[in-house]
Amino acid sequence: MRKTGAHRFTGLASAISSGLCALLVTALAAAHARAELPAEDADGWSLRKEADSIRVYTIDRDDSSFKAFKAEAVIDAPIENLMAVMMNPQSCVEWVHNCTESYAFGTGDFHDRYAYSVNDMPWPVTDRDYVLRIRTRGDQGSGEIIMDLNATPNQRAEFDTRVRVDRSDTLYRFIPEGSKTRMIWLQHTDPNGSLPGWLVNSLLVDIPVRSLQALERVAGKDRYQNFELVYDETGQLVDVRPSGN
Repeated sequence: MRKTGAHRFTGLASAISSGLCALLVTALAAAHARAELPAEDADGWSLRKEADSIRVYTIDRDDSSFKAFKAEAVIDAPIENLMAVMMNPQSCVEWVHNCTESYAFGTGDFHDRYAYSVNDMPWPVTDRDYVLRIRTRGDQGSGEIIMDLNATPNQRAEFDTRVRVDRSDTLYRFIPEGSKTRMIWLQHTDPNGSLPGWLVNSLLVDIPVRSLQALERVAGKDRYQNFELVYDETGQLVDVRPSGN
């Protein structure tokens, strides 16, 4: 009987061990998929393009065959206008280059929410779609606002006509400079599937340049005027809303 019990215990221990190993592998895979973006001042950034106040840099990634990019720009719009754009879940189609569809879903709030978007790709490349978790934080003392956008592909069912991007990490940093705003945009995306090198390289530069140029125009539209940033008693950003509400 003791032998039978020992055999069962050994089998249970083996199952637990296997389960723990599986969890460890899953955790390691998740950690790999959520590799940190390179620092703004990291060695290796290479200037790729300058256009007006916009500068775009790229850097190699050890964990990916696709480069990350950093875009810096001084946008001729106050930070309140830009945040009004950012809080509109459909504004992606207004300013992000090649974004053709965008909407919020789920029960998130100002600080932590989800959005779905689609990027149009030139034929014959299949369009890419994104399911993003968007987290926003801001400090009244420094005036800075930071947004993190991370791919969470399993939050929505996939479409046969689109390729789901399962690895994409973005950081927007907004710094008020009087009536203007300095924006720093870091992003690394693995777009899945087979893509020609010329297309990937052009997107790394074209998307941030065209998007930031469009963002400045969009932030000047009437519907994004007269907004205010709302902070709590500790000086943390809690909302962006029309002035006087």
